[in-house]
Amino acid sequence: MDARSEFRDFLTSRRAGITPGQAGLPVHGGNRRVTGLRREEVALLAGVSADYYIKLERGNAGGVSDSVLEALSRALRLDEAERAHLFALAHAAGTGTRTPARTPRPHVRPSIQRVLDSMSTTPAYVRNRRLDILATNRLGSALISPILATPGRPPNVARFMFLDPAAGDYYPDWERMAAGTVAILRAEAGRDPHDRALTDLVGELSTRSDLFRTRWATHNVHLHRGGTKRLRHPVVGELTLDYDALELPADTGLTIMAYSAEPASPALNALNLLASWAASGAEDDASGSATSPMSIPWPPGPSAS
Repeated sequence: MDARSEFRDFLTSRRAGITPGQAGLPVHGGNRRVTGLRREEVALLAGVSADYYIKLERGNAGGVSDSVLEALSRALRLDEAERAHLFALAHAAGTGTRTPARTPRPHVRPSIQRVLDSMSTTPAYVRNRRLDILATNRLGSALISPILATPGRPPNVARFMFLDPAAGDYYPDWERMAAGTVAILRAEAGRDPHDRALTDLVGELSTRSDLFRTRWATHNVHLHRGGTKRLRHPVVGELTLDYDALELPADTGLTIMAYSAEPASPALNALNLLASWAASGAEDDASGSATSPMSIPWPPGPSAS
């Protein structure tokens, strides 16, 4: 992923997605060749020269100031995630290119596993920014058992989403979930375009999935902090859960994903049933099975990243 190209393509995609009327500009006759804004219109709205904006849209972000980026964010009506992405891309594009580097193998500290295990009525797991699942508690393992059953370690939400046919059954709102998954990875790619493991993951998914490749080209980004998720579990059926992303400040890049159900709701009844199922099967399964709490090891050797 070339930082300058990413910066250029993101600006172009956002400019194409906003009409003059939405930007508060007068709309004249029907001779426009584009449905979105022209470069000159973005420059006008941002208070910069047309030549300078054209330079930026060519990926030449070296020396661009925060005030100009703020002005572009307002002109293009970027949301919080898009604004953060623009700043990240500008920083990466302005610092030159680097060869993607291998990132340290993630490590879930024993104290974090104990925290997970203490959440006995809350399905929870730890993931990194590439959506690798690194550790779970027992109820979390039961809830995401279809993802954990996907071959390869560590299990990865994006690989499951786009490469495993079971994802369409597990996620009733597959289209929305797939778009959100790509948007999370796209935001992470802007934050750290030199992460080789992420670059490899995006390359693999782009090669193997037309659906991923199409969504990747939209340049949409998303901050994954909380919301509602609908799942269709193979044992307890459909349930709608709230989820919260709890970042771990001491473990950069790691997040606890915790799920909960409304009191006295069908989803809570389903979670209770799922907990009973997980507990009844725990003694029959080997450690690290889908119903056991686990810290998922990365494959040994130099191929791990």
